[in-house]
Amino acid sequence: MNVRRLIPTTAVAGAVVLGLTALSACSASDAADHKGGGKLNVVASFYPMQFLAEQIGKNHVSVSTLTKPGVEPHDLELSPREVGGLSDADYILYLKGLQPAVDDAIKLSGAENTVDAAKLTSLEDHGAEVGGEEHAHEHEGEEAGADPHIWLDPVKYAEVAKGVGKSLEKTDPDHAADYRKNTDALVTKLGALDTAYENGLKNTATKTFITTHSAFGYLAERYGLTQEGIAGIDPEAEPSPARISALHAIAQKEKVTTVFFETLASDKTAKTVARDTGLKTDVLDPLEGITGTSKGDDYIEVMESNLAALQKALGAK
Repeated sequence: MNVRRLIPTTAVAGAVVLGLTALSACSASDAADHKGGGKLNVVASFYPMQFLAEQIGKNHVSVSTLTKPGVEPHDLELSPREVGGLSDADYILYLKGLQPAVDDAIKLSGAENTVDAAKLTSLEDHGAEVGGEEHAHEHEGEEAGADPHIWLDPVKYAEVAKGVGKSLEKTDPDHAADYRKNTDALVTKLGALDTAYENGLKNTATKTFITTHSAFGYLAERYGLTQEGIAGIDPEAEPSPARISALHAIAQKEKVTTVFFETLASDKTAKTVARDTGLKTDVLDPLEGITGTSKGDDYIEVMESNLAALQKALGAK
């Protein structure tokens, strides 16, 4: 992760104190507002968690997100009020290891009802290259680490959805039947998405794709592809000259056609690599946030757009 632009633990601790102090005068009225409509006050750390909470909670929850649209989640900074407000949430859904500022704030806030999505499925160690005949390859100067991008694998995301559904049932038992029904509906949609990816990527001219942000390791493994990241799982890490040289050779050998970049980070490196190798560029969205430039209005639609982009780049038959 790019920790250089994240607030340190000491700053978070100070923010907690300031935030709780600032909120003390209005916390009672805020809590009344949250409870007044009978809705569960849910705080999600970033978009994939927000989508789950909204889809499963529906009209029984009021969902806010710590990561506003257009903000790169890895680089999130929290205001004192946002940090202090965590103690007033009925339910917090986050993904530990993705946003250190959020992890620190939750720990220091003393919030009781927190759900870590990373514990609802299994994480794997991924480096810049994932998939193919070998597993979690490492390159010189780059080590494989725990990859938090579980939501980009519809199967793993469905596992998380089931866990979130069960936790909401326990948190708000009066509406347990609705949470169960909504979870089942979402899991069915994710199952259909998984089938579309499996069928759509079964027969392709190449199995290798290059991307600036190595966020698609789980997806690559699920559908028999090889992800070649320009850098590691940090979207703003600078690739080494050796890595750039290796990508040139890989592109030629594996008949790669496209270098993918994302919506919330600079496309400069992708365009440089593409120009040097004579390749095209396109968007492969890691779905860390929905903006006006996203190719879809929600998780399902953007994942369908990603599938279409992969099919085009890989030469699906």
